[in-house]
Amino acid sequence: MTGTPYPPARRQDIVEDIHGHRVADPYRWLEDAGSDETRAWLAAQDELFHKVTDALPGRGRLRRRLGELLGAGSVGAPVWRGDRRFFTRRTAEQEHPVLYTVDPDGSERVLVDPMALDPNGTTTLDGWQPDKEGRLLAYKISTGGDEESLLFVIDVATGERVEGPIDRTRSSGIAWLPGGEAFYYVRRLPARAVPEGEEQYHRRVYLHRVGAEPETDDVLIFGDGMDKTNYYSVGVSRDGRWLTVSASQGTAPRNDLWLADLSASPLERPELRPVQVGVDAEAWLHVGRDGRAYVFTDRDAPRSRLCVTDPSDPSPETWSDLIPQDPEAVLTDYAILDDLEAPVLLAGWTRHAISEITVHDLASGERLGTVPTPGLGSIGGIVERPEGGHEAWFGYTDNVTPSSVLRYDARTGETGLWASAPGTVEVPEIETRQVTYASADGTEVRMLVASRPGASGPRPAILYGYGGFNISLTPSYSASILAWVEAGGVYAIANLRGGSEEGEEWHRAGMRERKQNVFDDFHAAAEKLVADGLTTPAQLAISGGSNGGLLVGAALTQRPDLYRAVVCSAPLLDMVRYERFGLGQTWNDEYGTADDPVEFGWLIGYSPYHHVHAGTAYPATLFTTFGSDTRVDPLHARKLCAALQHATASDAPILLRDEAEVGHAARSVSRSVDLMTDTLTFIAAQTGLDLA
Repeated sequence: MTGTPYPPARRQDIVEDIHGHRVADPYRWLEDAGSDETRAWLAAQDELFHKVTDALPGRGRLRRRLGELLGAGSVGAPVWRGDRRFFTRRTAEQEHPVLYTVDPDGSERVLVDPMALDPNGTTTLDGWQPDKEGRLLAYKISTGGDEESLLFVIDVATGERVEGPIDRTRSSGIAWLPGGEAFYYVRRLPARAVPEGEEQYHRRVYLHRVGAEPETDDVLIFGDGMDKTNYYSVGVSRDGRWLTVSASQGTAPRNDLWLADLSASPLERPELRPVQVGVDAEAWLHVGRDGRAYVFTDRDAPRSRLCVTDPSDPSPETWSDLIPQDPEAVLTDYAILDDLEAPVLLAGWTRHAISEITVHDLASGERLGTVPTPGLGSIGGIVERPEGGHEAWFGYTDNVTPSSVLRYDARTGETGLWASAPGTVEVPEIETRQVTYASADGTEVRMLVASRPGASGPRPAILYGYGGFNISLTPSYSASILAWVEAGGVYAIANLRGGSEEGEEWHRAGMRERKQNVFDDFHAAAEKLVADGLTTPAQLAISGGSNGGLLVGAALTQRPDLYRAVVCSAPLLDMVRYERFGLGQTWNDEYGTADDPVEFGWLIGYSPYHHVHAGTAYPATLFTTFGSDTRVDPLHARKLCAALQHATASDAPILLRDEAEVGHAARSVSRSVDLMTDTLTFIAAQTGLDLA
């Protein structure tokens, strides 16, 4: 970057007194994405980004290799409705997963193909749910990355649209009633009915009858007068008798839960009785085919347990442990196989981020054995037939295995491959090991480290982390990891506090006033890689997105000496004002709120934007933002980018990559290849990895 000036960015003299703290905000004008000044600044940043990155060595070869690795495609576990099944698959030639159905005669048909709906590739399939008989399918799509889902219903046999679009259905599940004539779902209030700036909030639960007019005929069931940031989920038992409604305030790790007997009250006015209200824990209830209520909960069990009770009285005092909490593994899933002389229950676990499945007697919970899996990897949801049976299906992946579906037969105890990823790909040989290290306070943290077998000596390395929202980082097939390791690099994934790798206590040890633990865990992971001789600070890059973008933003401002390069994607960085934008108000239970003096102290203590100091030699940094991101506003990256460009004493580049018509999550394969090519070549150029 020597001799290449950064685009000029005006510094405002804005200093506010917030709870006794003087807080400067020199780049507030960059919060306005639509202003001429911001647009001009972004155009100049785009020109600079391409000037620096387009000529980096190895781009063409890397792009081709990433395309080959992604050519493995993907396949999802089947969802059964009688003899009909539904599943998603993406072949090497497809930009997005496509939803298929297989009819009882074995013939396969496309139901929803995002590319057929939008050849530009900017439409994504956000969710889908067949009715209980498999005759109708509700699905949701969004366009341009905004995640503002539109809901449609189609006839499965003909593919014809029955109704839709129904808008404002972001984050809505669909709970069909038997017969396919109606469903419960979640919808936001219209913008005209809520205060300005709160259009993303104010959800409600409704009953919708297929063919009715949603705006005038849908019946409000639940949510009126409750917290504006509440998320709701709904479920209806297979026999249609039991309705469950759950409410959680934003992303808080707790929920309130109600149950209604639909045989004893009208569908339009279900008598919802509280199961759990005002408790600092999560609980989810499902009434099984045997009439028992199964309660999956972390109440008094931070690693989770499965209880049973009578749905006629599901109060917590009646819960009886079927699968008690394990002292080391975290319970993640379960399925019931009851077409057997002695019915069994399958329990899914993660043990230090590695998945396993155990088999239990359904009546007593006694452990009977395990379900074999191909290796040290991750299982997807365990799927059973809704009407019962002796088979279960689950997704599987690990660092060298593209997504596949395995089938377990409880009659024989055998596990076999049901469906493999459709593409053929030559996967490089890599070696992955799990290491344990001590964080600043002595806490043991685990990290997965991937490298080529037999490689020795310090090498360019990428350290990735997330550390928040109870999200677990488990092994999975990744084209970017494989391409990096194949080229001779090291790739490490740290299982930081704030995630769910060790249960809810692990999550809470990295949230709110304990957020610094996450950053300390990350710094210690980097120091472990250096101490073990795998890399050096001059060869070490860090990467993270969303909450992980906050992580690497804090890392580069707290320990700029420890890292050579940073990729900071869709990040939260101004923690003083984060609640004012995107979905920020739904996250204040995770981080704290700036409205409270004590909690503001937590936030200002690490907010990356407020810890940039002139004259510091900051690492090379690439911010990646997405123009249609409605979760984390790109303003965060713009402001920190400007601050670092102004302050850094280093020649290492500070760049911004801004991409239109994509959002926070799903994207087409070709756009994914473009993004990975740009980020990996940037890191390689800074850390010395030869991609040519």
